[in-house]
Amino acid sequence: MSKLILLRHGQSLWNAANKFTGWVDVPLSERGRAEATIASCKLRDAGYKIDVCFTSMLIRAIETAIVCMTECDEIRGGKIPIIQHATDDPNWHGWNKYEGDPAQEIPICPSALLDERYYGALQGLNKAEMAEKYGAEQVRIWRRSYSEKPPGGESLEDTAKRTIPFFHDRIMTHLKKGENVLVAAHGNSLRSIIMDLDQLTPEEVPLLELATGVPIVYEIDAEGQVINKITLDT
Repeated sequence: MSKLILLRHGQSLWNAANKFTGWVDVPLSERGRAEATIASCKLRDAGYKIDVCFTSMLIRAIETAIVCMTECDEIRGGKIPIIQHATDDPNWHGWNKYEGDPAQEIPICPSALLDERYYGALQGLNKAEMAEKYGAEQVRIWRRSYSEKPPGGESLEDTAKRTIPFFHDRIMTHLKKGENVLVAAHGNSLRSIIMDLDQLTPEEVPLLELATGVPIVYEIDAEGQVINKITLDT
């Protein structure tokens, strides 16, 4: 039985400032790094070990993955996390073609397909101020609905069109082999994956809220079916 661990990144500096972030590359706050540390300890205490990690390309998700993976040796079996960049990226001078040593290393694989929803014209704006300008209900719809797009941005439906195929093509492959996978990503990219795993309808998904830094663990069988779900929020 493999484990899929979904982890929304820790609080970012723009989360703390109540701003729409989207694709703006904002780092974690001090609290966010602490949340990633606590998540690592929760996974250690629950006895989980990680074989491979996927993140978005945004620093807040990568920071969360690195803090989580390095804080407690037990969850990585003493292996060294290695960020495995895409082999078609010309900026890595060939280093990204390093195949790694599975006996001593754990790959962390960033992908833009796991990036947060693009919030378009709302990025960098204060959520409370936008609620005053457009109404709280409109802002709630932009943030939580399935098909409604913020001005110039993506809907959750748009986000799902990139996250779910990536999940089934890349992440599920490891799960079906019996490997434990950590996915450190974002509220909306993870909401879309959870919508698929839990078979939620577009009417049910607005009720789905993910806290920062709280691991959600799925037990997955060899056919890729969900057997159990646990939230490590205590």
